[in-house]
Amino acid sequence: MVYLKTDEEIELMRESNLLVGKTLAEVARAVKPGVSTLELDKIAETFIRDHKGIPGFLDYQGFPNTLCTSVNEQVVHGIPNKKPLQEGDIVSVDCGVLLNDFYGDSAYTFEVGEVKPEIKALLEATKAALYKGVEMAIEGNRIGDIGYAVQEYCETRGYSVVREMVGHGLGRSLHEAPEIPNYGRRGNGSKLRKGMVICIEPMINLGKRQILMEEDQWTIRTVDKSVSAHFEHAVAVGKNQSDILSSFKFVEEVLTLQS
Repeated sequence: MVYLKTDEEIELMRESNLLVGKTLAEVARAVKPGVSTLELDKIAETFIRDHKGIPGFLDYQGFPNTLCTSVNEQVVHGIPNKKPLQEGDIVSVDCGVLLNDFYGDSAYTFEVGEVKPEIKALLEATKAALYKGVEMAIEGNRIGDIGYAVQEYCETRGYSVVREMVGHGLGRSLHEAPEIPNYGRRGNGSKLRKGMVICIEPMINLGKRQILMEEDQWTIRTVDKSVSAHFEHAVAVGKNQSDILSSFKFVEEVLTLQS
């Protein structure tokens, strides 16, 4: 069942998603060698609650934390822990918030200190692919148009696209229909309609696309242990153009000040 949102509901969802963007910016201030992902998690939980939100991931289907923090070869759903981040690591931080009865959901992959040029290039390509997918979120297009845009951009640059983990609808539930794969064929799949709110979230690997689940039954990592990048926006499907409800602006202001 796909739930179409009214203009008023979309504005409420924009508030939820902007809180996610601001939370990720608080995390960005703290990302550096020696900091643990559990410390980042506490920062996020405190910030969300201080701004009248509820952590969207905490206790969701038993998940134990506020953030999913996935380091290096971890693709998604990493559980925050006490292990310090190291110089040259990358960490994908995925954050969800419940505010105004609606969820916000967004992810950003951070560099920890100086990373290798090929890893920096992977991050840039994954973020660019996200926006290629976002451009396709227009009424009358199909879900396959989004997946094709992401896949074509990444695979022509030599990267691989994770198939099993996908984007999703967003609203009063954290995961709604439809699923939004990061691969596909143009003109295939369900038609996009104005009022749909979807999360587009490329998960792109430097090596092969195959993944596995770690023993904690949450963390997904690459089989070949190559690094993986992940960026996510919540997007409202529009009549003539897509409307990004989440924001990287706050994160990138922090990163610019730090550089």
